[in-house]
Amino acid sequence: MLLLSLYWAFIKIGLFTFGGGYAMIPLMEAEMINRYGWLTAAEFLDIVAVAEMTPGPVAVNAATFIGYRLAGVPGSLLATLGVITPSLVILLLLGRFLMAFIQDQRSERFFKGLRPAMIALILTAAFTLGQAALINLTTILIFAGLLILSLLRKVNPLYLICLGALLGLILYPY
Repeated sequence: MLLLSLYWAFIKIGLFTFGGGYAMIPLMEAEMINRYGWLTAAEFLDIVAVAEMTPGPVAVNAATFIGYRLAGVPGSLLATLGVITPSLVILLLLGRFLMAFIQDQRSERFFKGLRPAMIALILTAAFTLGQAALINLTTILIFAGLLILSLLRKVNPLYLICLGALLGLILYPY
């Protein structure tokens, strides 16, 4: 039953989320923590952090890690399949109509309206994850320093992640 629920949860996440992996995080959080109670906020935050560091789409990586955490290899396979199934089906069904759709004026207006919604979802995820990650003055200072560094200089995100991990190892030795 867990495997079927896991597959269904990730089908919904893949089907009802536009805008890529970061836009899926709030829905993923709602399903994994609030609806099913499969993960705590801290566990979810750790999984998202690892999913961001791992090569590949963050949503697929997160689905794979969550599935593995909950049900081992079968869970990781079904969660990954669940999150990609809607996109795959939509692309297969609409593939031949996609070019005409993209060039249509109405679709351009549709995407102009969709972009702010995706930014809102990403900011919601950042706020929610920030509440779980920024737990004391040290984590707030690490965040602020890395944010300032990323805004003032075009630093590769991988370097920021590594620097954050290094600071965590230094500032939290035990």
